[in-house]
Amino acid sequence: MNIGELVSLPELRSELARVDALLRSSVAVEDDPILTEAATHLIAAGGKRLRPTLAVAAALAGVNAPVPESVIEGAAAVELVHLGSLYHDDVLDGATTRRAVPTVNSKWDNFIAIIAGDYLLARASSLAARLGTEVTALLADTIAELCRGQAREHRDAFSLERSIKGYEACIDGKTASLLATSARMGALAADLPREHVDALTNFARNFGMAFQIRDDLLDITGTDEELGKPAGNDLVEGVYTLPVIYALREPGIGDELRALLGGPIDTPERDKARDLVRSSTGVRTAEDAGREWARMATAELALLPNSPMKERFIALSNALF
Repeated sequence: MNIGELVSLPELRSELARVDALLRSSVAVEDDPILTEAATHLIAAGGKRLRPTLAVAAALAGVNAPVPESVIEGAAAVELVHLGSLYHDDVLDGATTRRAVPTVNSKWDNFIAIIAGDYLLARASSLAARLGTEVTALLADTIAELCRGQAREHRDAFSLERSIKGYEACIDGKTASLLATSARMGALAADLPREHVDALTNFARNFGMAFQIRDDLLDITGTDEELGKPAGNDLVEGVYTLPVIYALREPGIGDELRALLGGPIDTPERDKARDLVRSSTGVRTAEDAGREWARMATAELALLPNSPMKERFIALSNALF
């Protein structure tokens, strides 16, 4: 997605540089170079930094730069949770690339990847503990939501009867919850009025729903180069996302798709399934659903006072679809 509309503010770029510095220093292990290298592997690879961006931007919706150090600590904590979950996901998926670089499990092994992922989650918890009991509980509850979302996705794997409600509950847990927490942590750490904290939280949750739908659409319509990982991998993993759910319900195409899916598939079957979904109305219908989530996200911002950051939030939401 084009996050440039949001990060174009100079004060936000300088604050995110502070976050990056803290990310690296907080996971360095003086007497264990292998764990340090593994733990910083995806930090060094870069990425969108969407979660810490939301945390810092939420703070900047109510305070001027430089933001308090507590905001930087909260932003780093949510990014470490995200990275730790990616390490675990790559082990479960047997993924070999992430952000156009080898995954930790392929560069080292599954043991190192799991240990490094656990270590990142521990460091995130340590940062959150500096910010008080409300933030500590918030992060712990969010990690639990991530686990529930992943468990639901695993339970629904290869299910041709996956419901839209079940899909939305899954992406709420595995994606939207952490984005909501990111904005909430930034707003809380900046001591914004509680009604503004809640509005930013709701914005980020709805935005997260739209963001994940867009990501799922890209797995159907995008390329390996665009994604930084193999396209169509959700189909291979049996994760039937919103465009697939809609395509399965379409007369004609749905029957042909059902004959392909429901179990493990090879590369030619994956490509045929992607072609079928792309030729259905599932992509357009999923885009409409994502657009509605983005609209609801923008509506949550009405309570906030006008500011350059509010405008950037609106631009970010509009850039999704």
